[in-house]
Amino acid sequence: MNVRRRHISAVALTAVTALGLGTLTACSSDSAAAGNTDTFDVVASFYPMAFLAERIGGEHVHVTSLTEPGQEPHDLEISAHQMGELEKSDAALYLKGLQPAVDKAVGLAEVPTKIDAAELTTLETHGTEAGGHEDEHAHEDEHAHEDEHGHDHDHEGGADPHIWLDPVKYAEVAEGVGKAFQKADPDHAADYRANTATLVKDLKALDGKFRAGLANRTSDVFVTTHAAFGYLAERYGLTEEAISGLDPESEPSGARMKELQEIAKADGVTTVFYETLVSDRTAKTLAADVGLKTDVLDPVEGITDHSRGEDYLQVMEANLTALRTALGAR
Repeated sequence: MNVRRRHISAVALTAVTALGLGTLTACSSDSAAAGNTDTFDVVASFYPMAFLAERIGGEHVHVTSLTEPGQEPHDLEISAHQMGELEKSDAALYLKGLQPAVDKAVGLAEVPTKIDAAELTTLETHGTEAGGHEDEHAHEDEHAHEDEHGHDHDHEGGADPHIWLDPVKYAEVAEGVGKAFQKADPDHAADYRANTATLVKDLKALDGKFRAGLANRTSDVFVTTHAAFGYLAERYGLTEEAISGLDPESEPSGARMKELQEIAKADGVTTVFYETLVSDRTAKTLAADVGLKTDVLDPVEGITDHSRGEDYLQVMEANLTALRTALGAR
């Protein structure tokens, strides 16, 4: 791989302040800075993109993540250091609509290859109101809930960006990333192709586990902190009821909390799910009010010491176990 040593463009330097710079520094598996290796340097926006890059790139790719482990990715700000890493990289892999600051930075950076995961599959609208997601394949005419106080991410048409939580859609993205790597670094195209095939096989196996594991259940409805699991719910015929909308920091109204209490009683909900990177306060409040259990349903936005697994596949299998218990699967 021809390693480039480019200076940050004047346009990017001028615009850096406008991005709302924080003091965050990027991290990678070996703590090296992007652009300092003889490999294909990829800057990934957050963990699900870094996972793809590492699995597909293998030994030929050096991956740097803009989002630190344990950091809530939706609120990421880009530092001048990170802007410099983007400028020196060979490719940027991101998911447009999830992290507005990343979208702006990638747009400004002079990166030879820009890969937007949102363009590699079909985005849909889920849970753009804080009233939660109603799966079109289950309970179509029940629980049409809305809440005026929900907030959406900054994505076009209110499309849900959480595509990685559907193993089938994530596999589609993986195939697109593999093709992009092959085109950008043709010397290692055969390895990228093989690695992509292996990853897609793993994701299809994960899909099979979800289908089999959720086939015999007593309930379709699950309650989550925020509406991250719309694609997963639609894929497996479930109904997600979210306390907040797509924005994990939005506060639910009193009417929404009361509505969720009624839903929990009517649909036999046993568990209110929360996640590791967002406060569990409202989830535990709702659970206490109705006498329900709480458990973790991880949106896999980052891997930390508290994660129930060491990578995407392991954490998703832990999610399946939690859903099976909550939904009474046999």
